[in-house]
Amino acid sequence: MIAILSAPTNLGLNPPEPGAVPGTAKAPEALREAGLHERLIRAGAVDAGVVLPGRYVDAPRPHDVVRNQEAIVEHARRLAARLVGLRGEGLAPLVLGGDCSIAVAAGLATRVVGGGFVHVDGHTDFRHLGNSPAVGAVGGEGLAALVGRHIPAIADIDGLGPYVAGDRVAHVGCRDDDEDLAEVEAALALVIPASEVILHGGARAAGRVRSVPGMNGGYWIQVDVDVLDPIHMPAVDSPDPGGLSPDELIELLRGLAPAAWGASVTIFDPDLDPDGVHARTLSRVIAEGFEDLGRTRTG
Repeated sequence: MIAILSAPTNLGLNPPEPGAVPGTAKAPEALREAGLHERLIRAGAVDAGVVLPGRYVDAPRPHDVVRNQEAIVEHARRLAARLVGLRGEGLAPLVLGGDCSIAVAAGLATRVVGGGFVHVDGHTDFRHLGNSPAVGAVGGEGLAALVGRHIPAIADIDGLGPYVAGDRVAHVGCRDDDEDLAEVEAALALVIPASEVILHGGARAAGRVRSVPGMNGGYWIQVDVDVLDPIHMPAVDSPDPGGLSPDELIELLRGLAPAAWGASVTIFDPDLDPDGVHARTLSRVIAEGFEDLGRTRTG
């Protein structure tokens, strides 16, 4: 059974403009307004409530400290504990974010639960001090944190890092010109760019992910909706051409969801969707793509 859990965080993003805050914290309620919760609950899901983040603060910081660092760590601890608890109840958590710093919480939970991690994203999110002069926005650094490449404050919370070994992590969806693609291909078990999904289909990509030995015990799915092409989903902070269509993403998720123990969906910004049309698109993707989330793990 799916447990819908809201995590309305914007802590891992840069401000859209000076003095402003990112709109991703509004995403769970925008999706509720678009009918997602009603649709999932009619299909048997339960509403598991919300894990609230701390306050977003845009303040100067050293090059080796991320924006909202303490708040991100605290939110990751609390969200991970809730995910582990839901898993212990035999439920499949579906986290509605929020920004991609949620990947840190999902990684912490995976460290406890075990299994692999599937990172579905239009970018590799692999910025760290080894390939950049500074870190700052965990929303663009979550995959590096997951496999222990980030600063210890983020990648080794409570001495638990790396949260998932690279040979149990697959990335799907980056663009062919991603600046960190070569490094990510060397660090992870499998990388499938969006161009390959478009060429061969989401079902084939999902099959390749499931065949990774580290996925045998189940996995978490983290979806950044900028994996979609901006023609279909412009309401994100970093839209890039060359992404998937909604139907291609649904096909991918349908192939991945049954063997997953949980999933998270992030980076949708309702401030960039004033008439709600993109919320409705995303609601369809989530409802159809994750219809069987956890079915073979909890069913």
